[in-house]
Amino acid sequence: MLTNYVKRYSPALGRDMEYKTYGDKGKAVLVFPSQNGRFFDYENMGMVGSIADYIESGKIRLICVDSIDGETWSNAEGDPRWRIEQHERWFHHVIDEVIPEQRRDGETFIATGCSMGGYHAGNFFFRRPDIFDTLISLSGLYHASFFFGDYCDELVYNNSPLDFLTWMPDDHYYLDIYRSRRIICCVGQGDWEADLLDSTRRLDAVLSRKNVPHWADYWGWDVSHDWPWWRKQIAYFLGKVVG
Repeated sequence: MLTNYVKRYSPALGRDMEYKTYGDKGKAVLVFPSQNGRFFDYENMGMVGSIADYIESGKIRLICVDSIDGETWSNAEGDPRWRIEQHERWFHHVIDEVIPEQRRDGETFIATGCSMGGYHAGNFFFRRPDIFDTLISLSGLYHASFFFGDYCDELVYNNSPLDFLTWMPDDHYYLDIYRSRRIICCVGQGDWEADLLDSTRRLDAVLSRKNVPHWADYWGWDVSHDWPWWRKQIAYFLGKVVG
C-alpha cells in the first residue's frame, strides 16, 4: 500500500501540521481522529487495515488529518472564545490548506471519523456540502454544548450541527445540496454510547423534519464505543458506498 507522510507549515495555525495519506487512486476519504487523537491513530488502531482491500484495489484513498482538540474542544478550563477561534483556525487549515493540496479536478470527498472524529466529520460535511458528498459518522456527537456548556456565540453556533440545522430556514439552498448527498450516522447501544446515541437520535429527527434523506443506523445493545466495532462499521459502510 502506497503511503505518504506530509508535514507542512500551516499559515492558518502558524505552525507545522502533519497528516498521512494511504493509496493514490479512487474516492478521497478525509479521516478525522477521535478526541485528542493524532493522524496516525487510524492506522495504529487497525482502521486502515480493516479497509485495506478498498485502498489496495484503488477504490478509495485516505487522508488522515491531525487534530488540536486538546486546545479547543477538550480544553474545558480555557477561555471559550479563544477555544472556538482556535478551532476555527484549524477548520480553515483543513479546508483551505489540506484539501486543496489533496483535491483532484474539483472532486468531492467522503468525511468520516469515530467519536469526536464523527463530530468533526459531521460538522465539516454540514458546513461545506460543496466539498463533501458523503458522511460516514461513527458514534458521533453533534451539539457543541456538550463541550462548551452554556457558553454560545456565533462561532460555537456555526460549529454545532444540531443547532444550525434546527434553525436553518426551509428554503436554504444547503438543504437541496444535502438531499443530493449521502448521509450515514451509525451508533451502538452498548457501553459508553449513551450520549452519542441520544445525539444521533436528535440529528435523525432534525434531518427527518427537514426532509433530508439519511441513514441513521442503530447497532445492537452489545455494540460499545470502541475500536473493534468501528473497524467493522467502517468496512461495512464503505462497502455500501464504494463497494
